[in-house]
Amino acid sequence: MNIYLDTVGCRLNQSEIEAYARQLRAAGHTLVPSCEGADLVVINTCSVTEAAASDSRQKIRQANRGGARKIVVTGCWAELNPEAAKNIPGVSQVIPNSEKDHLVSVLLLANEAGIDREPVERLPIPGPRLRTRAFIKVQDGCDNHCTFCVARLARGLGRSRTIAEVIKDIRASGAKEIVLTGVHLGAWGRDFSPPTHLQHLVISILAQTQVPRLRLSSLEPWDLDVSFFTLWKDTRLCRHLHLPLQSGCDATLRQMARRITTSAYGYLLEEARAAIPDVAITTDLITGFPGESEAEYLESLHFVESMQFADGHVFTYSPRPGTAAERLPDQVPFTIRKERNTRMRSVLAKSGVSFRNGFVGQTLPVLWEHTNIFSAEKWQISGLTDNNVRVHAALPQRLWNEITPVKVTGTTRDGLWGEISNGANDDRK
Repeated sequence: MNIYLDTVGCRLNQSEIEAYARQLRAAGHTLVPSCEGADLVVINTCSVTEAAASDSRQKIRQANRGGARKIVVTGCWAELNPEAAKNIPGVSQVIPNSEKDHLVSVLLLANEAGIDREPVERLPIPGPRLRTRAFIKVQDGCDNHCTFCVARLARGLGRSRTIAEVIKDIRASGAKEIVLTGVHLGAWGRDFSPPTHLQHLVISILAQTQVPRLRLSSLEPWDLDVSFFTLWKDTRLCRHLHLPLQSGCDATLRQMARRITTSAYGYLLEEARAAIPDVAITTDLITGFPGESEAEYLESLHFVESMQFADGHVFTYSPRPGTAAERLPDQVPFTIRKERNTRMRSVLAKSGVSFRNGFVGQTLPVLWEHTNIFSAEKWQISGLTDNNVRVHAALPQRLWNEITPVKVTGTTRDGLWGEISNGANDDRK
């Protein structure tokens, strides 16, 4: 069959789609870059914000308009709204989150016994989701009780995959960069007997694989201590920490049931920067949380400014059905939420420019991801450094899925400009 895979939302959803791709190819099916006329469309939905839920519904409708013969829906929006998902024209089946890890088997597409998986697992997903990085799911579910979040409702309690399962997926990916993902990544191993820590998983991966780059996705700051940063003695571990803050005001953090204070968060960032030179620290923020006064918002804004983040995501608060925050009094008007979002983004943009500009003149390793025609003689290519900075260059040949040292010569609107270097001054190659 010709099968189209699509996803909305987090890196965990992306990792699940990539797992489906490996399994479907191994079962002899063909992945296609468009839903147009596909025999089967699988859409992994999201419900973290109303915008994500809307995008999920839109993708389902697009697949139906594209003439897909069968549409299967899974993911958090479908989990929380199964009847609404079933009632969208064209939807044949809704797979609950409790069964999504076995989605291919549930669909009974093929018996994988005796199939040589190796040649097909290494191929990227066709179309706009073609990537040089592999997102590997190591954990699912969440035991936190953040008042704004539906993840615990949609994904259930935290549960970890074994080291053996994770390493098998990494070896099968063939990717130059592995990104470990989970709903609550920092809780990996807590459900084992005896309990263990994410640090043990990272050490095992670095010891048992030759992957050139290992990147960690979102980590809750309360799951880390200073000893965790010693892992970065291995230069294959990407110098990038994504540590969701959500608010820079302690009163708002308490309302959110976040298990961190601004002082503890600031100390953690100080220790991370001392242990990991040139580390990129990025974050998530919410503006207009219920009860957030203008004074509390300004307190948050000024704290974020002082943290000098390399980048971040700013979300306008979106009430999610079933969450405690939906029932809180003093809901902030939407226009004020949006205006606060704009101001917060401006602060992050300013600190991001400052972070990137500090690399002009340095030589950094870049994993090339995208190529476009630059001129008759050259290609414009772009990729990411291990510390999450986008770099552009112009070359007479195309480069993709290669890591090369680049001498940074200037800045661009969204990153840096560079020239391929011989790597003589590259400390991270």
